[in-house]
Amino acid sequence: MPATLTGFSFAPYFDVAVASRIGIDGMATRAENQDNFVVIDFDGRACMLRDQQPQHITLAQWPVGHGRLAVLDGMGGHGHGREAAEAVAAALLDLPPCDSLEELSTRLDAVHADLQARFATGASGAARPGTTLTLLELRPGAAPLLYHVGDSRLYRLVRDAATPLTVDHVPATVAALTRRIDENGWRAQVYGRHAPQIAQAFILGNAFADPARLSDPLFALTASNLPPWLAHLPDRRVVPLDPDAAYLLATDGFWSCAEPELVTGQWPSLFKDCVDASGLIERLFTALAKTPLPGFQPDNLTALVLRPLPHPADETALPINAEK
Repeated sequence: MPATLTGFSFAPYFDVAVASRIGIDGMATRAENQDNFVVIDFDGRACMLRDQQPQHITLAQWPVGHGRLAVLDGMGGHGHGREAAEAVAAALLDLPPCDSLEELSTRLDAVHADLQARFATGASGAARPGTTLTLLELRPGAAPLLYHVGDSRLYRLVRDAATPLTVDHVPATVAALTRRIDENGWRAQVYGRHAPQIAQAFILGNAFADPARLSDPLFALTASNLPPWLAHLPDRRVVPLDPDAAYLLATDGFWSCAEPELVTGQWPSLFKDCVDASGLIERLFTALAKTPLPGFQPDNLTALVLRPLPHPADETALPINAEK
């Protein structure tokens, strides 16, 4: 089993760890790991998967105190899913640090368009691939920025709850936007079961603008187009952090079963007495391996944990819980 990666430099504000695995020990797995991740720490040291192995890079001229975290899940059903996720991860290492939501959105939308042209349908007629992207941009002196595409998720973990902070880009959400299902119906379809279907992916495009066809641009879910019960979870926003919580960026391999809440319902108890990010990741994988999962669907799994660190009384704390 690949090791959990640690040793990133986010002190004194955060503890960060990440693991990406082809599957769960003792269970059926896929042929390759089509997930990926990106970590860029406060010293400009970066890590991603290249050819399914961790690659460490030092980024020249990266500003001290700025960070970037992301998880990606390549869509293998369309062919070249691993290559698509790897291409986006590599692009994230080239992307300049962003200090505003507008800058981050503009730059990532441009990356999407560039890679879409690169992966355009070839002579074989194969559909272009896609990948999820759930990203946190860690800015000095301000709360992180979120940019989300697909059905990977950002969770807030506290002692009594695991709360999703992103909206899955799946057919149920398309139905919710057009008011064809209500809140209960949406939650039952998104959290009560799992289906390997997606309505939008990076590079691939979106089925939100017109459910009858795949449109090239990305479609941002905003407070103005989401239904009221989801309006507080736009895809692109500032995310204030709770110093008493942990934040999990994860791909959908963790809940790829008939009853996903059997998995996510355990997460608060795993968090209770866990003192570091790497320990929490190991607990997540171990608990999944020990839990009987009805309707389990073999998939890759990537977990990236961000934990705010306590600050000495005489040190000015980073205002991670403040809007800006």
